Amino acid sequence: MEIQGKIIAALEPRGGVSARTGNAWKVQEFVLETHEQFPKKCVFEVFGEDKLQQFNIQVGQELTVSFDIDAREWTGQDGRSRWSNQIRAWRVMPYDPNATQQPMAPQGGFGAAPSTPVPATPAAPAAPAGDAFGGPAPAGEDFSAMPF
Repeated sequence: MEIQGKIIAALEPRGGVSARTGNAWKVQEFVLETHEQFPKKCVFEVFGEDKLQQFNIQVGQELTVSFDIDAREWTGQDGRSRWSNQIRAWRVMPYDPNATQQPMAPQGGFGAAPSTPVPATPAAPAAPAGDAFGGPAPAGEDFSAMPF
């Protein structure tokens, strides 16, 4: 997923040592505000000292942020299950309002390499419509417009 806007806050970096691997880690959160009619704010994190140095995000920058979203579950003190979202950036680029945006194909997990842009119009199917695994389509179903 992608979002464009202006960085309005950079929170203090956090870090530590993984109990499982013994490796040091560092993470920092940033707040981006969109340029919509009714601006929205989004908090995202950058994980890893190498990514923090590579992206070098500064307050006031106009950026396009590519990110993954993952939900985490934990049990509160009252014993009830609770959920929160984690929004982790994997690519940060200067925002260019004059550039045309290409839709991106779905990404792998965190830290996955960016994929090749997908054409805006799907190619015509080479074979009769079938299911996603190449089998025959159920009666009355047409899967030719599916994105996969």
